[in-house]
Amino acid sequence: MTSVIPIQNLKCGGCAKTIVSKLEEIATITNVSVSVESSSVSFNALKPEDILLAKTKLKLIGYPSFDDDNSMLSKAKSYVSCATGKLSN
Repeated sequence: MTSVIPIQNLKCGGCAKTIVSKLEEIATITNVSVSVESSSVSFNALKPEDILLAKTKLKLIGYPSFDDDNSMLSKAKSYVSCATGKLSN
């Protein structure tokens, strides 16, 4: 099933690169795509539980969904994730 999650703190391609690499670590999630313009992540998930797993992973790296709290810690994590994405090859 295809899922789209609107997220917070998405700023650039560096953020997108980190999000794709982290969500692709989840074996049951495929075809991850990030839209910086619409601040959203789309992917295919095998089970509904995979969507919750993706939301949890996104929050852990600083990109909570719009229905989650966007704390100062989340914002700080997003800057680190963004820099990591920009620096990785």
